[in-house]
Amino acid sequence: MTKIKAVIIEDELPAARLLDKQLRELRPEWEVTVLPGTIEDSVKWFAEHPHPDILFLDIQLTDGNSFIFIEQARPQSMIVFTTAYDEYAVRAFTVNSIDYLLKPVHKERLESAIQKFERFSGMGKGELNKLLGIEQLLHSFAERQEKQYRTRFLISGAKRFYTIQVGDIAYFYSLDKVTFAVTKDGKAHVIDLPLSKLEEQLDGRIFFRVNRQFILSADSIRNIQHYFNGKAVVSVWPAYEGTIQISRERMTLLKMWLNS
Repeated sequence: MTKIKAVIIEDELPAARLLDKQLRELRPEWEVTVLPGTIEDSVKWFAEHPHPDILFLDIQLTDGNSFIFIEQARPQSMIVFTTAYDEYAVRAFTVNSIDYLLKPVHKERLESAIQKFERFSGMGKGELNKLLGIEQLLHSFAERQEKQYRTRFLISGAKRFYTIQVGDIAYFYSLDKVTFAVTKDGKAHVIDLPLSKLEEQLDGRIFFRVNRQFILSADSIRNIQHYFNGKAVVSVWPAYEGTIQISRERMTLLKMWLNS
């Protein structure tokens, strides 16, 4: 029986070690390789080695988005994506029948992804990629890159309607199921959209969702301080009265986003 080969591409070492450990416990007969979490190193490895049967691929790598890796390496593997929070990506992968794992990865969810792979294991790798919609996913991503983002909002005031420009907004937050846009002059405006919809309509180069309650513009972030249990606290301007916490996983993505 041919030994199944699996590769992990993950730029966070603790996450890579955890996934490697879980895979070896669930499928001790597999041959598991962990690659550095960079596009450059991973593309080089795929050019020099036979492609694995299954690839666990982090969405955001150290030097860019994993879709760049896919375009360059064209992996002939079943791909299981891992992500800290990317809701848009989760929806896209579901539509294209590609599995995904939310970090931190739970063993039961990993087992489910493995079983899905094993159901398809009798197919040729080319057929598998076609079935799972890799090409459609790449096309979907390309369309997303060319997307026209929202530029303004129509606000319903007490006595009149008025507009605010997206460029004038410092951040968005949700409170008691109501969404607010805080402009750079410190005023809060009620927006008739949930944060999940806003996230799809805003330019990801300018706005970043730090948690379930906040989407921040880069310009609004004043400083980031360490907090308990590996979390961090983000300070913004105009000031927010409460505490804006961010998880360790999201913090890693936020630092890469701010440095891009």
